[in-house]
Amino acid sequence: MKSLENKLEEEVPPKPATSTSPPWNPMTKTQYFSQMKRNENILIQVAFSMGLGSMWRFPYLCLQNGGGTFILIYFFMLLLFGIPLLYMELIMGQWLRLDNIRVWKHLMPWLGGIGYSSILVCMLMSLSNSIIIAWSLSYLGHSFHHPLPWSQCPLLKNISVTDLSCLQTMSHQYFWYHSILYASGRIDEGIQVLVLKLAMGIFAAWSLLVLTMIMGLKISMPILVFLVFLPFVILLCLLIRGFFLEGAVIGLRRMVTTELSAWASLDLWRQAGGHVLYSLGLGMGVIINISYKAGSNNYAQVASLLATVNLVTSLLATSIIFMVLGFWTTTSGHACIKKSISEMMDLINKGLLPQDAEPPKDILLQPSPSLVYLDWINSLPGHLKYQVIHFSPSCSIKAQKEQFMQGPGLAFAAFSQAVSLLPGGSFWAIIFFLTLCIMELRTFTIVSEGIIFPLQNCMSIFRNHLSLLSVVVCLGGFLGSIIFTSHAGSYIMSLFHENLVPLILVVIVAFQNMGLACVYGAKRFREEMYGELGHLIWSFYTFLWCYVTLPGLLALLTLFLIHLYQRMPPHYVAWNSSMSQEVKEPYPESALGWATFLSVLTFLPVPVHSLHHRWFLRDHTVTNPFGKLLNKKTPVVPRTSLPWPKHPLRTWNVAPQDRSRENAGKRFSMTPLRKLSLPWSMQSQSSSWFSLPLISSLTSAFSTRSAITPSRKQVSPAAMTLGGKNLAQQIKEESSEDICQETSDTAHSSNEQSHPVPGEGADVPLATEISGSEETEGEESEGDSPSNR
Repeated sequence: MKSLENKLEEEVPPKPATSTSPPWNPMTKTQYFSQMKRNENILIQVAFSMGLGSMWRFPYLCLQNGGGTFILIYFFMLLLFGIPLLYMELIMGQWLRLDNIRVWKHLMPWLGGIGYSSILVCMLMSLSNSIIIAWSLSYLGHSFHHPLPWSQCPLLKNISVTDLSCLQTMSHQYFWYHSILYASGRIDEGIQVLVLKLAMGIFAAWSLLVLTMIMGLKISMPILVFLVFLPFVILLCLLIRGFFLEGAVIGLRRMVTTELSAWASLDLWRQAGGHVLYSLGLGMGVIINISYKAGSNNYAQVASLLATVNLVTSLLATSIIFMVLGFWTTTSGHACIKKSISEMMDLINKGLLPQDAEPPKDILLQPSPSLVYLDWINSLPGHLKYQVIHFSPSCSIKAQKEQFMQGPGLAFAAFSQAVSLLPGGSFWAIIFFLTLCIMELRTFTIVSEGIIFPLQNCMSIFRNHLSLLSVVVCLGGFLGSIIFTSHAGSYIMSLFHENLVPLILVVIVAFQNMGLACVYGAKRFREEMYGELGHLIWSFYTFLWCYVTLPGLLALLTLFLIHLYQRMPPHYVAWNSSMSQEVKEPYPESALGWATFLSVLTFLPVPVHSLHHRWFLRDHTVTNPFGKLLNKKTPVVPRTSLPWPKHPLRTWNVAPQDRSRENAGKRFSMTPLRKLSLPWSMQSQSSSWFSLPLISSLTSAFSTRSAITPSRKQVSPAAMTLGGKNLAQQIKEESSEDICQETSDTAHSSNEQSHPVPGEGADVPLATEISGSEETEGEESEGDSPSNR
């Protein structure tokens, strides 16, 4: 038996002699637009991956898990898990040209509920992404003030002892918790009270989304390129400015420091693996939806490019944030008090503060200068206390040797500090937070498209009323995301992004990997993709799908379940106003109960769809009058095409070798899940390892009415025709064939020679296709009819 590569070389005819002058190619313009569509598709995927936590989630996970150790583990899991799984979703979407719901119904009908679970995950992601847009819009609104409001303690009408909390921490951290979130002390406090500014922000986000969906707004190619490269330009500017900050080297050293003992932490592996799936958008079905619209054969290069851009964006943002953390650590404590006294004396000399506001000269000589400094400010009259607090520098009088901030607010506080240090801070703040809003809105739109478009394709009521589904989804999303605008909204968002969403993504991706590698078969999938790519995919990917990613996902799932349901409940970071610092609080049982309920609700479509499919299959088998005959022998029929052609732009100008490969791919791709009875001449060649009987018994047991080829064409049994004959006539002829089989050995041998099968014929082209044109099917029908025999 010859390998595919050898047979492919034998099939390629010699190239005809060509003239020196290149002929005019009528496909040049079409190929140009096709290439532009592919480039646009790649840019959309890049913009989508950049907005999924690269600038706000990765930095605080890196700070929380030891800096360089987390980066190394994340990079390791990105190579072994992220890129292979991303490649799997890219190639599936382009191969089948179906959305994330129908792709699993065609591959494995009993696992068709995976698509619906992906839609539920997209709903949860869109709810939490809307509050990130609201935070960015709130910062954008404050960026128009000069000076920037987070660069100093805010002006307060009523001065009390508790207002000194702004001096005990960074003004940027104080601004985040008191002016943006109005955060409560616990997750179960202040849920009933909403923050009006944040509620208006999520209303604006959902309103922009519904207008985009209804009007069908498209972004031109130049604008898309500009929006992709603009964040990198801003991050590079902030990175250059950060190098000149005091303590920047200390922060970078902490970022790259690794500890070998930390590699034994299971929680570190859990968070790194969960963020790999989260940052690449795996399990949400969005990658499948994007890739089936346009793409190319370089799926491995596209997957590597997306992972590289995501990693570079995360490292740039993390470097800036760690340099700001080093600056905060260096300028806090004794250095902050010294700077405060110096600035107070300058303001007194300029006449902006009265002489009564002069601080004591021996504060720095005291054993506890921070407490003495606070007592001095507290002893001032009300109007002087008001002015001193307002003109105090943006540093902490308490020595901060531990972590300043944790959670999603770290990125907003650190970036607000970084842009305020640039010349013309208000301008840079407007540009940065406007870019952040656009990035998050783009990701928000793509995730919402993963909800709306698959449902439109599956439900006829929404297919006829395209705007209805958009309005329903956006209205429901707005009502569901209101809880994130409460005083405890940031804690609820942390519960979503640290415990709920990563757990669901791990389960969905594990189902996808198991279904493709084990049920459908990695080797069979590799053979099917030969017809799509013209060459075999790298066998290393199939090895990873079977022996690396699937066991790793199951181990990762175990770690998430242990973390969520251990004896000591997981913790979240809360703000203690009296102490002016962050504290760790355990999640209450009610919060963990809601997380369990939402996770079960998200997984529910998988078993429900499987039971529904099995029940419908049994009912269909009993009530179908043709069921017994079709199970005995089903003729090969030309089936109607799906809405998306396989390669509409390749059919005009195809080289002979490419046409041979395309025909060979169609031949090899004809492997329906049910057991088909081919014409007698094809049945005799079933020993080939590319023949139709090479189908998993498990898969064929669950599906008797689905076809899975890229050129899937389906008709109802009553409407099947073959060469102008209806189904009843064909069944009658096939029955007469069964009777005459014992007396037609000579005809059988002649038919075997006229229908060779790849793998057993030595020098035969692979141009025969099962689901070809009507003329080819008609010739096969005439050759196998009883009258010809």
